[in-house]
Amino acid sequence: MSWLLLVAAGLVEVAWSQSIKPTAGFTRPLPTLLCFALAAVAVYLLSLAMADLPVGTAYAVFTGIGAAGAITLGVVVQKDPVSLGRLLALALIIGGVALSRATTPAG
Repeated sequence: MSWLLLVAAGLVEVAWSQSIKPTAGFTRPLPTLLCFALAAVAVYLLSLAMADLPVGTAYAVFTGIGAAGAITLGVVVQKDPVSLGRLLALALIIGGVALSRATTPAG
């Protein structure tokens, strides 16, 4: 269950990362409220996952999911540039998350 909570936290973090830009520097009230709410939900889910998982593993996986999702959505939705280096970075992040999951006892 803790791994499912961790994945959910990471996915909410991806949504949070995408919600920052529409705040226009936190000058738009509704997008800003959504941004803060998503951040709070992501951290809450992460804290629940940390009840059974090592802190370092949980945080690394959480940020890895967030980074991979932000890069992917940046390329697909925001039309961010694609380069071999960015694709390699994405592959390393995904590999690190998978390795962390494979080598951490079930929680």
